[in-house]
Amino acid sequence: MHDGAPISMLREEQQLITELLQILKDEQQSLVAADIDRLAALTPRKSEVLMRMGALAATRHAALGEAGFEAREAGMEMWLCTHGTPDDKALWNDVLAHTREAKELNRLNGMLINKQLSHTQGALQALRPQNPAGNVYGPTGLTATTTTSRGFLAG
Repeated sequence: MHDGAPISMLREEQQLITELLQILKDEQQSLVAADIDRLAALTPRKSEVLMRMGALAATRHAALGEAGFEAREAGMEMWLCTHGTPDDKALWNDVLAHTREAKELNRLNGMLINKQLSHTQGALQALRPQNPAGNVYGPTGLTATTTTSRGFLAG
């Protein structure tokens, strides 16, 4: 239960961002190792942590608004200047630093995913048979050639 002060949920936000960082690091290792099973297990955990973080941030923003500050991060900065202790400010700075780190890890993981997709698409293209004869697939899914055959009539 939170006491209504904007700082009250920040400890939980710090725990969640730390958990998210670990998930993103695990995700990166899985991407490098192409461990699809491990990636599949991480995705629901990551989604849950992000959802909980969003809910906590929304609660903090609402508390900021009720206290007469902007209901966003800039409002948190102003609240800390007015009401925060040095420990509160250090906690906030820690959460911000970890959030920046998580964003960068997520960006790098996205690049790894794109690289894996490109590699997979290249491998699939290499496996496709080259068709120099110009064969195409017809509406039935069967190969239809673009050349026509001419028969002989015997007379």
